[in-house]
Amino acid sequence: MKKFQIGMTFMMLLFFVGSASAQTIDEGKSFLYYERFESAINVFQKILNSDPNNEAAAFWLGQAYLRNDDRSNQDVAKAKALYQQKLQANPNQALLIAGMGQIALIENQRQEARNRFETAISLSKGKDIDVLNAIGYANGNPNSKNGDAAYAIEKLKQATEVKKFKDPDVWVNLGDAYRKLNADGGSAIQAYNEALKIDPKYARALYRIGKVYQTQGPGQESIYMKYFNDAIAVDPKYAPVYYNLFSYYYETNVPVAAQYLDKWLANSDNDPKACYYQASVKFASGLFNETITEADKCIAQEGANPYPKLFGLKAYAYNRLNDSLNAKLNFEEYLRRANPDNIGAGDYATYATILFKFPGNEGKATDLIVKAIATDTLVANKVAYAKTLAGIYDNLKNYGSAGKWFGEVVSLKKNFSNVDLFNAGYNYYLGNQYDSSSKYFTMYIQKYPDDILGYYMEANTSAMIDSTGELGLAEPFYNKVIEIGSQDLTKGNAKTRVLTAYKFFIGHQYNVKKNKDSALYYVNKALEIDPADAQLLNFKEIISKYDPSAPTPKKQPANKTSSPANSPKR
Repeated sequence: MKKFQIGMTFMMLLFFVGSASAQTIDEGKSFLYYERFESAINVFQKILNSDPNNEAAAFWLGQAYLRNDDRSNQDVAKAKALYQQKLQANPNQALLIAGMGQIALIENQRQEARNRFETAISLSKGKDIDVLNAIGYANGNPNSKNGDAAYAIEKLKQATEVKKFKDPDVWVNLGDAYRKLNADGGSAIQAYNEALKIDPKYARALYRIGKVYQTQGPGQESIYMKYFNDAIAVDPKYAPVYYNLFSYYYETNVPVAAQYLDKWLANSDNDPKACYYQASVKFASGLFNETITEADKCIAQEGANPYPKLFGLKAYAYNRLNDSLNAKLNFEEYLRRANPDNIGAGDYATYATILFKFPGNEGKATDLIVKAIATDTLVANKVAYAKTLAGIYDNLKNYGSAGKWFGEVVSLKKNFSNVDLFNAGYNYYLGNQYDSSSKYFTMYIQKYPDDILGYYMEANTSAMIDSTGELGLAEPFYNKVIEIGSQDLTKGNAKTRVLTAYKFFIGHQYNVKKNKDSALYYVNKALEIDPADAQLLNFKEIISKYDPSAPTPKKQPANKTSSPANSPKR
């Protein structure tokens, strides 16, 4: 009996030790959920100190290093060394093998990553929810540049089919993977709602639904703000939503942004980011000199490894003060110190605009904006970067390059406008790249068949391509200019454009067709519009006196439209 009691006591002790350990891991995972990474690191490290073979603690400690949006190369190295060390002692720990697969993805070793993931699935027989979730997160989270979102969706769905599945985190990771795969907002929202069925107070799911609507652009504010407020209502400690609202109001309502910053900091770990964001409020308030002073204080306080974005903040402040040299120097320092994964598309684009002010950097600056376009996930931002680059080349009178980037605007925008088409076509026209110009004015005509400008510019472009007039490429377009413009000569530039069309036909009939009567017909039609036009009167005199079929006419009216000196004005 005594042995039985001792055995039972020992078994109860094991139960309580195991339960306490599980609760502590849950505590650490809770800190990760709230994005309090330093607190999570402390919890998992304490568990490993007392239980070095705890696979879950080792995995989640590595995740605490990796999941921080501001992770450095040192963080990745720490996670990798930890996973390798633990796998040396026990090479068959599926969760840690999945963790090594995530490291391989970060290092852009995609096949190695896939091999690790499949090994982890095989070892766990495809029924370990934590392993499948780890693989899904590694491939489908927004920061996974090398991850395979389709593979993530497959494995996360597999996790939801495991017996006794009840993990809202899996559903949210599945929603994130859908968003990553072709920005599938509908399927993402369905997945987030499944998470809320398991836990209605899962603020992360509400927040993610709000983000879906926020990225859909203008007109959705009432919807996404409802979800953000709902997230706060169910869990006031969920810091990420406060940070998002701080960013949202940062450029439009600084006092409100500052309030959300305070709430974010109150629910976050104290780290160098706090000093940075407090300095950034100065920037948002337009106090650029004070921004630089505050940022320098933060840098001095943090010693050898200050928060890299402080240098970026100084660069933006100097740029607003029109101090391009110091802006350039601080951008260079920021890019040197920051993890490339943490550098925003806007950073590349802004740095590029500064580089254009220093001759000889045009190629590098262009490459940076190309990188910004490739990096940013919002089409509106991609369009803004392309327009910026096009405008810079336009100001430099490099019209061919300007046309290329205005053309990129057309390619990027789902509903491009007549202005977008004109900007591309006209800059190519000024750059003497007439085939490219014609491409965009043809598109203009197709989309805006009642707009005279498309026909007018296509006529001028065709006249430059067919410079001798032998092919008559411009004729149908100038005829259309006359047809549309004559309906209301008081409208816009209709009178000028119709006169240009008639002058084309005067020169074309006189010089190319050798048809004096037709040339005079167009002269008279034009004089009906402007009887005092000196050029037209001169044409009439010349054509009336001389026969264009004669071997050497003394004077011929020029076809002004086909002359490079008479490029149409904007």
